[in-house]
Amino acid sequence: MKRFIVSGMILAFGLIWVSGISPYVKLASYDGPMNEAVGQMSTLLEESGYEIIGQYQPGDNPELYVLVFTSNELRSFCQKVEDRGMMAAAIKVGFQLSEGKIAVSMVNPEYLFYAYFQEKMDDESFNSSALKLSGKVKSSLGEGMQLEPFGGDLSTEKLIKYRYMAGMANFTKSVSLAEFDSFDEGLAAIRDGLSRGGSTLKVYEIVTVNKETAVFGIGLKAKEKGEAHFLPIIGESHVAAMPYELILQGNEVTMLHGRFRFALHWPELKMKTFTKIMSSPGDVEDAMKSLFETD
Repeated sequence: MKRFIVSGMILAFGLIWVSGISPYVKLASYDGPMNEAVGQMSTLLEESGYEIIGQYQPGDNPELYVLVFTSNELRSFCQKVEDRGMMAAAIKVGFQLSEGKIAVSMVNPEYLFYAYFQEKMDDESFNSSALKLSGKVKSSLGEGMQLEPFGGDLSTEKLIKYRYMAGMANFTKSVSLAEFDSFDEGLAAIRDGLSRGGSTLKVYEIVTVNKETAVFGIGLKAKEKGEAHFLPIIGESHVAAMPYELILQGNEVTMLHGRFRFALHWPELKMKTFTKIMSSPGDVEDAMKSLFETD
């Protein structure tokens, strides 16, 4: 049987000393086919008590794959942050085939918590609980995982107030996509729009009815404007950034501005490269808005 190849254990919870917090952690390298790598990670996650809520091939690329998982503990904690906190409850594992090896990585929960919970992380008790939960997610994936940070790093202070550069969007500058008379009407409209196919693909949903909150992870299928276009330009090793989210809170549907979300998940991106995907934030917005267009 093919097995994950890992480099030795790191310190408790898989944390090592770096100058800041990295957006991703390398989990392992796999020398078997993609379906076996995905299957082994799926089994590991489920045996660790997590629920796999979605999976897909970004850009229909057979060399890329993403698993999305969550848990009751993640959902319960994230819903304590009323303004879009639930987006951090979906943790993504990415698979990238390169030179015969499959690199397996995961978005770093700690990184998301600082970026999405913002000033809430300044509260000592809340911060302690958040970091404990992040550590639990990483350590529960099994002994021997690499848990090596990569993808750049940002200080906690910068993450809480993150923007790529002055004048660009931050977490608070969300994009309004649609507004409805009620939460139920909005939820039905999103599901209906996704069922029509087109340039979008539903990967997962997390619905919390009592909080009137729903997060959807959406694949972007358009070859010239979606994942197949921008991922090869800005870096497929960060595939665990996908899929893109929209969120329904109450009766309003919003998404993170592309100039914030792309930069957050690719913090090392140089302006020269960023300009090559300058149309992508608008393309993503158009794809999301198309869910609510009717003939």
